[in-house]
Amino acid sequence: MNLAETTIAIIGAGNIGCAIANGLAASDAFDSKQIWLTRRRAEKLKEYEVRGFRVTGDNYEAVSNARVVIICVEPHQLDELLAEVGSSFNPDHHLVISVVSGAETTTIEKQVTDGVPVARAMPNTAIAIRESMTCICSGSQNSSVLDVTKAIFDTVGHTRIIREDQMTSATALCACGIAFFLRAIRSASQGGIEIGFHAHESLEMATQTAKGAASLLAAMENHPEFEIDRVTTPKGCTISGLNQMEHGGFSSAMIKGILVSSEKAEKLYRKG
Repeated sequence: MNLAETTIAIIGAGNIGCAIANGLAASDAFDSKQIWLTRRRAEKLKEYEVRGFRVTGDNYEAVSNARVVIICVEPHQLDELLAEVGSSFNPDHHLVISVVSGAETTTIEKQVTDGVPVARAMPNTAIAIRESMTCICSGSQNSSVLDVTKAIFDTVGHTRIIREDQMTSATALCACGIAFFLRAIRSASQGGIEIGFHAHESLEMATQTAKGAASLLAAMENHPEFEIDRVTTPKGCTISGLNQMEHGGFSSAMIKGILVSSEKAEKLYRKG
């Protein structure tokens, strides 16, 4: 499938759907006119229509004009959507990619035309700036299903192919996880205010420091503790601060938060 000629329909253009649209359009692989966006209240997508996206409130219209259909509806809306458009998918024409938390590919395959290839993807909202960590999987025996899915999401960040039974874990670590790291940055910026910086100064400094830490790990490929050891000195201020955070349960709270989010993600979709 030639991405430059591939039309995409994003069904359910809410926060994540619009983030995907923004990221794809910002890449070199897609133009906004290749991307259809649907929403029940299509008037909320007016700014996207102005930018050249194809906007409609008719899911069938979007599906019929697309090769790749990315389903971004809420879990409780999935069955209703598939009852509406599931039979309109063509196994020789369409690829369905679901970002619906908790819904397995087999569940979707049973509600669409026989033979339609289905993949799952779990991006996060950083996809809007092409910095998503997206995990993908598929139960299809056709290797091109994963190849095409990966090629699409490679344009908007990093991808990793995982087993489907790991998708709820990926939801917690990557999709929910971006909020966890944002909360850590917010906390650091609030600490900066307490020690004398103005709010905007503190947030800028905390944000860039967090970006630097992540970039350092990505570039050097070292374990976080190795880099931590490089900035902790005997009786120093860094180790004192780290130990105080650990006494307060910093690492434990993060781990527990990821576990709870994973457990909740597994229960989000229930077949109606």
